Amino acid sequence: MSDFQEEQKAGLFEGWTAPFINTEKGRKSDTMIPLKGGESVEIVQPIKEKQKIEAMKKVLRASALRNELLFVLGINTGLRISDLLGLRIQDVWTSKNEPAERIELKEKKTSKVRHVALNSKSRLLIRQYIEKERHQPAPDEPLFLSQKGGPISRQHAYDILNTAARLIGITDRIGTHSLRKTFGYFAYQQGTDLAMIQKLLNHSSQAETLRYIGITQEQMDDVVMRLEL
Repeated sequence: MSDFQEEQKAGLFEGWTAPFINTEKGRKSDTMIPLKGGESVEIVQPIKEKQKIEAMKKVLRASALRNELLFVLGINTGLRISDLLGLRIQDVWTSKNEPAERIELKEKKTSKVRHVALNSKSRLLIRQYIEKERHQPAPDEPLFLSQKGGPISRQHAYDILNTAARLIGITDRIGTHSLRKTFGYFAYQQGTDLAMIQKLLNHSSQAETLRYIGITQEQMDDVVMRLEL
C-alpha cells in the first residue's frame, strides 16, 4: 500500500472529540479511498499555511509538550508516522544529555536505514520535552510515551492532530499523514527540487509526489501563467 493510501479513520481518545469526521464503515465520498473488504480510508491534506502551523503548535503545547513534539518532528523530518511512533529516547537524546543532531533509524515500511538531520526547532523542543515532561527517562523508553507505558498508538496520534486542527478552525481533513505531506509541501514551496523531495519521501514517481503533497494541476498552471516572460 502506498503512502497515498495509508490514511487513518478518526475516533475518540481520553475525552478529546474529533468532530466532523466520518467514521462509519461503508459511507462513500470523494475523500475516501476504497480498500479490499468493503472498507475505505480517508484522504488527509497537508497544512498549507504557516500561521495555521503556528496555531497548531500552540494548541498542542497546551495539551502536552509530547503532542507538540510529535507534530514538529513530523513536519520537519518527513518521517512516516510508524517511524515517528517507534522512536526511543536514545534516538534523539545523547549520553551527554543533549539533543542529537540527527536520527538514525531503520524504516519500518522499507527496512532501509536512514539518517535524518534534526533542525534547531526540533532540537530545542526535544530538550524542553525531555527536561520538563520526562524527568531522566531510560534510553530505551518510547519517545512518545502513552499513559500505559508504551508508545502512543497511531489512532491516538490521529485523534490528537485531528482535534487540534478542528480547534483552530482547519476544515480540511487532517491526520497522521498530514505531517509528512506538510513537510513535502513546504519543501516544494521553498524551491527544493522535486526529484529530491521524491527521494526523501521514497516515492516511485514525481507525479505521485505532487499528488501526495497536494499540488494540483490548477496550481501548476498558475505558476506558468504568472511568468509573463
